[in-house]
Amino acid sequence: MQSGLATKLSTRCCAALLAAVSLLVAASCSRDMAHAPERVPMDLEDLYAKVRDYRHDYERGLELIVSGEAVAGENLLMATSTRLRVAARTCAATPGCDMHLFDNSLGHVFMDRRDPLTVARDGTASSPPADPENAAPSPVTDVIPELGRTLTLLHGRDMADLIPWNDQVKAALHDWLTWKRPQLMDAYTNYQYLRDKIAPIYHSADLPEALLFAMMAKESGGKAHAYSSAGAAGAMQFMPLTALRYGLGSDDGFDTRLDPVAATRASAAYLNDQFGAFNNDLEKTLAAYNVGESKLRRLHRKHEGAEFWDPRMYGELPRETRRYVPQVLAAAWLFLHPDDYGLDFPEFETTSTVITLHEQLSLGELTICLADASKPEGWFRTLRNLNPRLDSTTRLPQGTQVEIPSMLGRAYAETCAGDTDLLRRAREVQDARYPERAQSAARQAKR
Repeated sequence: MQSGLATKLSTRCCAALLAAVSLLVAASCSRDMAHAPERVPMDLEDLYAKVRDYRHDYERGLELIVSGEAVAGENLLMATSTRLRVAARTCAATPGCDMHLFDNSLGHVFMDRRDPLTVARDGTASSPPADPENAAPSPVTDVIPELGRTLTLLHGRDMADLIPWNDQVKAALHDWLTWKRPQLMDAYTNYQYLRDKIAPIYHSADLPEALLFAMMAKESGGKAHAYSSAGAAGAMQFMPLTALRYGLGSDDGFDTRLDPVAATRASAAYLNDQFGAFNNDLEKTLAAYNVGESKLRRLHRKHEGAEFWDPRMYGELPRETRRYVPQVLAAAWLFLHPDDYGLDFPEFETTSTVITLHEQLSLGELTICLADASKPEGWFRTLRNLNPRLDSTTRLPQGTQVEIPSMLGRAYAETCAGDTDLLRRAREVQDARYPERAQSAARQAKR
């Protein structure tokens, strides 16, 4: 694809496309100035600055295409389009934000991405509309979905009203806010990169997002490839037999318990089944998730009418379950009320986009060459969560599609697609092996 497109591009086509880019940018900049308010709040200044950066990334993507780097250019265009959609939604939700900035200067980015390729092939470009007021409806309005919101209702009841304010929950709050705080914050970051995929599943099942986050934080910390010593696996920690009952198993050798979307769907179905069995009792449903519904149902029948906190029932549960239930409830409470406890859950861009690998790369090599100071802990966990079916230890073939955070589209084009110093160093350490692991791999190869 890359060489085929490159041979079709003439000097005239390249000049026409780059001239079109310059025209679009010049026109959009003049309109930005015309519509910019005299005094722009700091948060809007930051948003407008991001939009300018994204526009430059879009230019860079077109330049890569006309220079023959079609895969890298297309990847950058896709990532930039996704980031601009996020900026448009942010603008729509921010009082005083000038939507003309998107309507008049960035609309072309949201249109069918075949257009840049058509320009590159035919050497033609369309100018921005001369009269923005009479132009066609803005494509931005077509990409602003319902703004995100915290889903708090559990079968019509507010989750916060269902959490008891007893000593057990208070003690669990203390744990999350002290020695378990790093786990909570890490779980929140992991969850945010999966949120758009999994929160709607709970919403459709009439379950609150707060409960989803809390269970994931307690079960796995939001790690899609987590395993327990007891054999539970995945972000929602399903045991093998329970997983099979809810549609999780082997799919061409892949354990679908490790797929966050599939696991979330199974957990929603499991919880609603238990709500039906325990008269919509939240604590008993959570206890069943931890200890198993068979044991919980026996206790439910034995102590008919007793609540979860009743000493008769509570005392017969394993210590792990007696801790599990209040810790999930406490994590849900903190998700709903972080400011009350000085929790500063980070706000960051979490949209993702799909790139096509320019050359063979492992997820480890991608992690290294996508170095980003804004995430000191690196992107390995995020890449694994977004691509649960990809083997993280081996190089993926050229042309493999990989989901990455949209913010990394430019970094991929600049530091991972080509013979860069950082990529060479990533390959060097990727190929290194501890001696005992190398010997084990050699023995496996002989079998």
